[in-house]
Amino acid sequence: MNKSDAMKEKALKQILPIVKNYFAEKAKEEEKEKMIVKVGYPVYDEKEIMAALDALLGLNISQGKFVKEFEGQFAKYVGTKHAIAVNSGSSANLLAIGALVEKGDLKVGDEVIVPAATFPTVASPIIQLGLVPVFVDVEQGSYNIDPAEIRKGISSKTKMIMPVHSLGNPCEMNEIMEIAEQKNQKVLEDCCEAHGAKIGNKVVGSFGDISSISLFVAHNITTGEGGLVFTNNEEYEEEVRSLREFGRITQSAERFSYKDEKLGNYDTRYVFLNLGYNLRMTDIAASIGIQQLKKLEDVNETRIANTNFYTKKLGEFSEYLQLPEIKKGNRHTFYAYPITVKEKAPFTRNEIAIYLEKQNIETRPFFAGCMPDQPAFRDKPHRAVGNLAVSRRIRDGSMFIGCHQKISKKETQYVVEKIADFIGKKTGK
Repeated sequence: MNKSDAMKEKALKQILPIVKNYFAEKAKEEEKEKMIVKVGYPVYDEKEIMAALDALLGLNISQGKFVKEFEGQFAKYVGTKHAIAVNSGSSANLLAIGALVEKGDLKVGDEVIVPAATFPTVASPIIQLGLVPVFVDVEQGSYNIDPAEIRKGISSKTKMIMPVHSLGNPCEMNEIMEIAEQKNQKVLEDCCEAHGAKIGNKVVGSFGDISSISLFVAHNITTGEGGLVFTNNEEYEEEVRSLREFGRITQSAERFSYKDEKLGNYDTRYVFLNLGYNLRMTDIAASIGIQQLKKLEDVNETRIANTNFYTKKLGEFSEYLQLPEIKKGNRHTFYAYPITVKEKAPFTRNEIAIYLEKQNIETRPFFAGCMPDQPAFRDKPHRAVGNLAVSRRIRDGSMFIGCHQKISKKETQYVVEKIADFIGKKTGK
């Protein structure tokens, strides 16, 4: 160990007790605070703090050794050959689609099938890269893209299917992959909210040709902002890495090994093959991610317990509320818990949402609702399949509440009681 490393280790040992004490005291204070059940909450402790300090004190600030380590660990967890760390889940989608465009598997004007009810940055990069989103309806209970609607939506221009595992509930990937094979479609799996969700024993993100995940602050695990692209395809990996970092060459054994008619034997570190971006993850973020990934299975167990509790207790209100449905054999890892107010209910989504907010229970609508209805997408090139009835019901009647690992049993019970109180007042039951 050199002198600098020794100094760093000494400093970290001195700081650790202070940081641990801070979190212990903070936990005591939070117990005294007024109950607020948040939709999302970043959960970390001294391990993440110390990892970030390790990176900072070691001057590992930009993309470097911690990013490489994080990529390797996450690829192994998901079950793919490659993982490429980026600065957000939205960037992961942009780069995944961009890689297929660069390889010629997608070209300007091609169609990509997406669910109508989802987050905007599923469709935004499709349009930004000159492709056309095809909005198809979702299933009522799972909130996921409906395979039957995918079949209806495929035309001679369609070249890719982009299923989204909504809120951590796995899509029907086996059927979707069958459709893709039959119709010669590429598949981009959006797993941005589905950290560790499984179909059988297979982790989502390992089914498609390429996939994405988000590490946003409210998700199951976080790096503050961040995301990754996963793939088994060597060419896609190379394109994603190039696009992530200015479009430069990603692999070169020697500095002056690139030979070009106009550049000559140019320094390979400054040879640019693509029109790229700067969407890299920092080593500081990756150092946090390494610690978060170690906790993912425990985190998911708590989230599963919380969502199962909601489903069991709120089941008595099935006359008025559509609760999430999980296919047999799947493991959900809900980012948040979705609820849809049925049309025949004597109250609206807005009414129950406002009531819950007044009780310090945060709510959110189901992202963009029905995306082609959003101002940003109305006048952009797109195609819609059918009347999107379920997506528009979600637009008008759905919301989600928190189920994260910071929510205690006392708090989940509180949420159920407040929902029961509201429904009781509205129905007189």
